[in-house]
Amino acid sequence: MSNPTRRVGGLPPQTAIDIPESYRAMPRWWHEGSAWLDGLPDTVAALCQRWKLTLDGAAMHGSNAIAIPVRRQREPLVLRVAPPDPRSVEEIRALRFWDGRGTVRLVDADSATGASLLERLDGERTLARLPLHEAIPIIARTMRRLAIPAPPDVPSTATIVRERAAELEPEWEQLGRPFDRRFLDAALAATATLGHTESTLAVNGDLHFEQVLAGTREPWLVVDPVLLRGDIEYDLARILWSRLDEMDDDDIQRHIETIVREADLDRGRARSWIIYRAVDYWLWGLAFGLTEDPVRCARLARVVLPSRRRSATTPASG
Repeated sequence: MSNPTRRVGGLPPQTAIDIPESYRAMPRWWHEGSAWLDGLPDTVAALCQRWKLTLDGAAMHGSNAIAIPVRRQREPLVLRVAPPDPRSVEEIRALRFWDGRGTVRLVDADSATGASLLERLDGERTLARLPLHEAIPIIARTMRRLAIPAPPDVPSTATIVRERAAELEPEWEQLGRPFDRRFLDAALAATATLGHTESTLAVNGDLHFEQVLAGTREPWLVVDPVLLRGDIEYDLARILWSRLDEMDDDDIQRHIETIVREADLDRGRARSWIIYRAVDYWLWGLAFGLTEDPVRCARLARVVLPSRRRSATTPASG
């Protein structure tokens, strides 16, 4: 169902956008950013003039950016505009780095306005629409495809873990010890391993099914990537918990094995990352009053942790 929109007058008709009312009503604009939002129609008009674009459909939006279908001559593109902040600059850098290798192609960008001009993908078709048995191998192969040598100055997965590790136990205590100590201990043990890595490969730090869209240049392409360096296994937990409600316990184990195989991951590090990320997000979610995701994190941790114990006590075959 389409969102009600409000047209802002005074602009050339080929560049006068309709701002979705659902975008205007988001809480983020209540205190900050309202000036940027009010100036958005003029910003879009200026970008359309600069990049020789005409509007080609209704604007869409997520939690941060607005995406406007446009054309340059006959070429279908998307104009994405977000409030200018470090995240916008980092995303533009990430898209330039991967340069269409498994990601949406960046055609042009203006960091000052938080704007990027992108190849057009099908926003109605994401991997979230595919059955899991089809989507899991695709997203796993995407993880591996993005794993090329990374710039040395981007954030490291190991650094992220080291900086977070000391906060886990105090948060667990402050929240009233909300879950069994063994999950916390397992996460802390994982940080000792994950806080060091020899990998210098690129990692998308925000990979999940909704972020992989159908394309024409390639069947499936990533949008809104976050460029990190280190362990490819970093976002495996997010991939799982984003559709965990569709899986039974055996499915979870089976999908982990599929991703490990298809992405050529280290099985031990993969499970350590799942435990660490699940406990980390479990605590964060409880601290911020989330009600659904902490339950998913709890279930994911409970399914994965026993298998780690069993694997440690099972004699090696052969």
